[in-house]
Amino acid sequence: MFQPKLSIITIVYNNVRDIERTLKSIISQTYTNIEYIVIDGASTDGTLEILHQYKQHINKLITEPDKGIYDAMNKGLALATGDYVLFMNSGDEIYSPETVANVFASSPDADIYYGETEMINDAGESLGRRRHQAPEQFTWRKFKYGMSISHQAICIKRSLVEPYDSKYDLSADIDWILKAAKKAKKIVNVHQYVAKYLVGGMSKKRHRQSLIERFNIMKEHYGLLPTVFNHGVIAFNLGWYWLRNRRTND
Repeated sequence: MFQPKLSIITIVYNNVRDIERTLKSIISQTYTNIEYIVIDGASTDGTLEILHQYKQHINKLITEPDKGIYDAMNKGLALATGDYVLFMNSGDEIYSPETVANVFASSPDADIYYGETEMINDAGESLGRRRHQAPEQFTWRKFKYGMSISHQAICIKRSLVEPYDSKYDLSADIDWILKAAKKAKKIVNVHQYVAKYLVGGMSKKRHRQSLIERFNIMKEHYGLLPTVFNHGVIAFNLGWYWLRNRRTND
């Protein structure tokens, strides 16, 4: 059986409300070849006390100030020794206890595995599948109309990943995935839910900056004129999605 080592990385800072839910979703996995890394930004709200309650399940725990979310993620990548890496940050969850086992059982030795994401609210209640459905077949070009796979639902071979680009504060994950996807030869859709994503986060609170960063990332990978055109398509799709759902609700 194909049973590679998976490094799961969680970053957290002052999130005592949600961190335990994330921890439980990871330590409950039936798949056993997991290295669990937690990067805490020197929390002061009780998060560390919860982390220490589960320390026997955490292979590497770092708690120190950082320069932001992607600096913390890069610390996790630097510590990872697994064949694959998966980020499951505080508040998010692996979908079910069988998820990781099912991912690697879907096909051996892929460069990237990906699946669907369920959105959840602050109470952990389902809000349904995220608006972007994962494409049946994924290549790096599939992101030109938006991030069609969530960061939590993509598992990448560690040899393909680079550190997150520190010039982006909110959207470096898009750039990170695109760079890995450009190198990938075998990308597998596992045809199942992989993650639960807690709606919100810094990219929602600082939406304008996030949009500017996303545009610049797309411009870097696809070119200026195609990116301008593609954003017109994105705007149309958003408008149509809003109108369709408004009619449904009415």
